[in-house]
Parts: sequence; structure tokens; C-alpha cells
Amino acid sequence: MKVFVIGIGLIGGSMVLDIKDLYPHATIYGIDTNEKHLDQAIELGVIDEMATFTDLIHADFVIVSVPVDVALTVVPQVLESIGDQTIVFEVGSTKLPICEAIANHAKRRNFIATHPIAGTEFSGPSAAIKGLFQGKTNIICEVEKTTFKLQERALALFQEMGMRIRYMDPKSHDKHIAYVSHLSHISAFMLGKTVIDKEKHEQDIFDMAGSGFESTVRLAKSSPAMWTPIFKQNRKQVVKTLNEYILNLSKFKELLENEDYEAIYNEMESVNKIKEILNGMNVKK
Repeated sequence: MKVFVIGIGLIGGSMVLDIKDLYPHATIYGIDTNEKHLDQAIELGVIDEMATFTDLIHADFVIVSVPVDVALTVVPQVLESIGDQTIVFEVGSTKLPICEAIANHAKRRNFIATHPIAGTEFSGPSAAIKGLFQGKTNIICEVEKTTFKLQERALALFQEMGMRIRYMDPKSHDKHIAYVSHLSHISAFMLGKTVIDKEKHEQDIFDMAGSGFESTVRLAKSSPAMWTPIFKQNRKQVVKTLNEYILNLSKFKELLENEDYEAIYNEMESVNKIKEILNGMNVKK
């Protein structure tokens, strides 16, 4: 098996680490514009060899794991470089733009649009983790547009990695992910900004920040190079979620100004239901 990963970071790197475990005789090739990432990936054993786009003709699988704006250019180039039996999947956090970009490509049938819901706030080859996808959901869009034999191979691989499959149209995916992922990252970034702007002494932040602050602001350590294109591509949906979020924040502020603590209690109690939802998710995993 010849597997190519384009963009050797958290998701692409973690995928090929799992593939190496599942298929010890597979050869993993890496393509990245950052030469340091390529050297580091080889040193860490994430990839076996460096490669170029001209080598893709020999690929069985190609994983495109680059920022979502870059993917709009890279995926068509990949499709033009592969053989008829190659399956290409792109793993970005927005799906409508990439599906639209390759909708009329001659090799659209070789492409499967995926979004594994897994990750950490870290990036680069050193962020790759074995078993990252165990029990996680992989959202697949427009599966019917992928040749059946190729989609079977991709789905089998995802399931061997331990992922649960969910099918969704690209527009619905981008709407839902704006709430459960993109809004979370904006909240973390802006919470971090608020604290940094107002707490001028780093030692005060270090000394007084508890585990609640640390866990809430964790996502603010995520890569701006990855997240700015995501916000750009999903701007309309993200703006809608922000409007609703700001409305809830304003309502909470108003209750506090009016010293309506009973209403504040009721608001928080109603949101406690999130525990049941998340516990249910953990049981399913």
C-alpha cells in the first residue's frame, strides 16, 4: 500500500500513524511546503519518504490535510495527478467550498469529502497521535459522488481506525460545525484576548488562572494559519452563530445588572442538560 499525506500535521500525521499500525508494510510518503516539517516527520517516523506531486500516480490513498483555503487549489491538482484506482480524501473543517470547487472535475469520482471530528490545539508533525480517531465521528459528504469501489476502500479504512461514520450534505455540515466547533474556537480566542488586554502582568495570569480558565481557553493555542481560512470559508454560518451567542451574553449581562439571580440560576440550570448530551456521547464511544 502506498499512502501519500499532503500537509503533515495533527490530522494527516495521526491518520498515517494509524495506517502504519494497521498495515505495517505500507509505505507512507509526505508532501509539505515546509521542509522542516518533512525532516521532522521522517525523524519522528510519521512518514517514510518525501515525495512530490509527480509521484501521486502510484498512490493508493492520498490524504489532503492542509488549510481549507489551500485545499481549494491542492485537491484539483491532486486529482489531475492520480491514477484511476486512487482514492483522495480531504479532512478540513469546512466542506461546502471544497465540494463546490471539484464538483465538475473529471476525477470527482476519486474524491471523498471527510471531516474527522478529532484533534487537539497542537499542530505540526510532532502533534500526530496514534489512536486519535478511536471512537470519533467522521462526517462524510456527498458519498454518492464517489465511485462505489473506492468509497468502500475508504470507509473500510476509517472503520479500521475506529471511527464512526455519519453522512451529511456539505451545507448542513458547515452549519452544524459552526455551532459545535467554530464558535468554541472564537470564544476561546476572545476570552484569551480579554484576559491579555486587561491583565497586564503575566505572573498574575499564571498565579490566578485555575483549571477552569485553562480548559476554557485551551483552544486559543490553536493555529491562526489554520483557523483564519476556516472562519473565512464559513463566514455566513459563523456570523449567525455569533449573533445568537452575543444575544445570550447580552441577556446574561442584563440579568446580572438587574440583580435577577433567580433567572441567572434558571438559565444555568437549563444549560446543565449539556452534561447528559456529552455523557451520552461518551457512552456511544
